[in-house]
Amino acid sequence: MHIHVVQPGESLWSISKSYGLSPNELARLNKILNQNNLVQGQTIVIPAHIELHTIKPGESLWTIAKKHNLSLQNILNANPGINPNRLKVGEQIRITSSPVPARTIEVNAYIDPMSAHDPVTPIREVAKHLTYLSMFSYHVTPQGNIVGPEDKAIVAAARAQNVAPVLVVTNFDGTNFSPELAHSVMSVPEIRERLISNLISTMRSKGYRVLNMDFERIKPENRQMYNAFLLEVGNKVRAAGFPFSTALAPKTSDWMGGEWHGAHDYRAHGAAVDFTIIMTYEWGWSGGPAYAVAPINKVKEVLDYAVTVIPRKKIGMGMPLYGYDWTLPYVRGGHWAKAVSPQQAIELAAVHGVAIKYDEKLQSPHFNYSDKNGKEHVVWFEDARSVNAKFDLVNEYGLRGVSYWVLGHDFPQNWLVLENRFRVKKL
Repeated sequence: MHIHVVQPGESLWSISKSYGLSPNELARLNKILNQNNLVQGQTIVIPAHIELHTIKPGESLWTIAKKHNLSLQNILNANPGINPNRLKVGEQIRITSSPVPARTIEVNAYIDPMSAHDPVTPIREVAKHLTYLSMFSYHVTPQGNIVGPEDKAIVAAARAQNVAPVLVVTNFDGTNFSPELAHSVMSVPEIRERLISNLISTMRSKGYRVLNMDFERIKPENRQMYNAFLLEVGNKVRAAGFPFSTALAPKTSDWMGGEWHGAHDYRAHGAAVDFTIIMTYEWGWSGGPAYAVAPINKVKEVLDYAVTVIPRKKIGMGMPLYGYDWTLPYVRGGHWAKAVSPQQAIELAAVHGVAIKYDEKLQSPHFNYSDKNGKEHVVWFEDARSVNAKFDLVNEYGLRGVSYWVLGHDFPQNWLVLENRFRVKKL
């Protein structure tokens, strides 16, 4: 793999010629809609050398892989959707000479069916890259019941693609994470018992494989109560045959203050769970000043602390599949930034004819433009360079894997780079 950064005067034709690939192939892989309107500073992922193999009578994918000195998985990865048992003589398949990545990791992605017009399609598009699909979310009630979204089709789509569905339970009350709701559930033994029973029965009846607890904004004074609750939930859920995981706010020390961070005890989570997801994003957030969503230096500060109190093989590093478009100047309490996918960000830069810049310290792309009303905007997002830098951290820190928020934002380059860097574990 090579990550090419578009320079002034370059075209997709000139770039493809340099690497010996067709413009159409590069456009397809990187989902470039207009080959004649590349953006200066845009990244293009160049895959390993690719050639086409015409299937002959008597050949199988195994014999083809052996002929090209590749693994069967390599052939399958290069030809998504192919049925090994229904090969057709004369059919052409892709042969890529890229080596099989040495390291296997787990990959999770959250999905929010309430905000997705068609949640099933993105699952099918990226399923081969996922270990888990986390359904966001089931809400607890003060009585210990749980209320979830319409999830039958999503769970079925995940299981059909060998992706493990994860039930996410939150203390969300319809408008925000509620500290009062968390306290009311955790503080009464009968309610805790009812909640755990409801979680286990729902997972069994609906086909979930893992539980993920995402309680946020817990009052700092309820920290020990939450730690004890995690142990109780984890023990009972595992006894029922399900792995137990949590989501953690990013922090760089055992700071016990803060509305979002105080009750999240990294050491206690490390002891109570099978794995945890650290939400290493939202430094730049829609209601705040313009900034990189997941700046690499800030992510490293969180991991530097996390690995001292949580086993590395239990840590999933959060990664965003989105960016934000802020209207300037930023006014606190004013209009919130609009979420954009990396694909939309590139298209926006192309429409306005502006170059994409790259902050080497933050390892994040960004650009400015003016809208039709003369208002200045700044967009921070992710590209192939920024995710590749984050994948370096997975290896540097020896982490379990990564977790994406949130499916539904188009980012084809992420999956190309992920496929190049790692094998993805399937349960």
